[in-house]
Amino acid sequence: MLFIFIFTLIQFGITQNSIQKAIENFAKEEQFQYGEVGFAVVDMQTGNVVANYNANKSLIPASTLKAITTLTALQILGTDFRFKTELQYDGTIDANGVLKGNLYIKGYGDPTLGSDKMDNTLPLAALMKSWVEAIKKAGIRQIDGKIVGDASYFKGGEAGDTWQWYDLGNYYASGTWGLNIHENYYYLHFQQVEQLGTTPPIAKIEPILPNLYLINELQSAEKGSGDNAYIYGGPYAYTRIVRGTIPIGNQQFTIKGAMPDPPFCVAHALLYALEEDGIKTAKQATTQFELKSNSTRTTIYTHYSPPLVEIAQRANYESVNLYCESLISALGAQENAANTLSSGIERIKNYWKNKGLNTDGWFLMDGSGLSARNGITALQMAKILQLGTTERESFKAFYGTLPVGGKSGTVKSLFQNTVASGNIRLKSGSIERVRAYTGYARTQDGRMLAFAFLVNNYTGSGMALRNKMEKIMVKLCE
Repeated sequence: MLFIFIFTLIQFGITQNSIQKAIENFAKEEQFQYGEVGFAVVDMQTGNVVANYNANKSLIPASTLKAITTLTALQILGTDFRFKTELQYDGTIDANGVLKGNLYIKGYGDPTLGSDKMDNTLPLAALMKSWVEAIKKAGIRQIDGKIVGDASYFKGGEAGDTWQWYDLGNYYASGTWGLNIHENYYYLHFQQVEQLGTTPPIAKIEPILPNLYLINELQSAEKGSGDNAYIYGGPYAYTRIVRGTIPIGNQQFTIKGAMPDPPFCVAHALLYALEEDGIKTAKQATTQFELKSNSTRTTIYTHYSPPLVEIAQRANYESVNLYCESLISALGAQENAANTLSSGIERIKNYWKNKGLNTDGWFLMDGSGLSARNGITALQMAKILQLGTTERESFKAFYGTLPVGGKSGTVKSLFQNTVASGNIRLKSGSIERVRAYTGYARTQDGRMLAFAFLVNNYTGSGMALRNKMEKIMVKLCE
């Protein structure tokens, strides 16, 4: 028995030394001459650091930050937490079913509302139809007032204050409001053309966005060149500029843009659905931001999102920024703060600090990792993943939300034909000059390791870097 124990320690020591040696050799690569590498591996059972390199250096985590946001939200809010959205009215409903007042859509931050991508949700058209039926069931046959989108539950900046300008008009930087819809993006369809350097015309916009004005400066590039189009414009700005390239061809080519004002889009969509169903309105859609009403309201219907564990899974599998921004703002909104984003960030920090985490060098600006001004250490990330096991139910749920290396999500193509395939769950992250991974690895002898691997300001090929990082992570499972 003693022999087996000693052999196990020696075997694990060899593995530990091989990981340490591998990361030290990796960090000497010319690709990191001007950059930084941060690496930490923690034994899940003991909490001991197995291997590290610059583990206490604050680095940009990119989308690996989603793992921290979703884990914390699951532990604080609970796996079964659901966002709600309420239909409300003020004024009175007379005997003829005439609402002499306004109809409100009161949001509480649901990022899945009207999504055509999230399972167990009603897409936009079906959602509006269900709301019309709820309004009719409440006895309303005509609306003399306005249809109002109320996003006031979240307070402060809708898009991250430190997000890049060239991101803001694109779907992945749609930001979060107290009232979201269709994941806050629209489809912009172009009709491809055959001639290089010419501008492909806009064919269609879905869903309908009133007041949107697009300046089309897009160009046609070589066949197979892919989507290199960017939409420029921030929150509430209805004038958008489209630049970059899409390939030549003869089909429709679709990109996605961030809605300027999702709460108004919700109000307009419901107004349109009511009119189509024969319910007369004053044909006026607006938002609480514009109306600033403080009247007493009556709630007639409540819509609920899928449970948080399902939201967290899509956030991590598909790296959906909106979902994590909504989660962190929901945490802040429970504190009734003047700025729900900054309050949510502080709440996450304090949660782990109270569990014993050293938060020195913690500089977080959002919940999704899109900001290039986020800073966190590899050791902090790995320790959070290890400390998360203290809440067994939520940890088990969180573990299942992480993609399986070689099998699913954004890491499906990694670790093929290696020992790591199926034995590593992790979140990937990348923004310009940043590559990162964090998650859990199971060794051949059954040990569980939590790890974080952050690379900033590398030079050369991003694909070559990914392949080198992959080899290091394979060693975690050996």
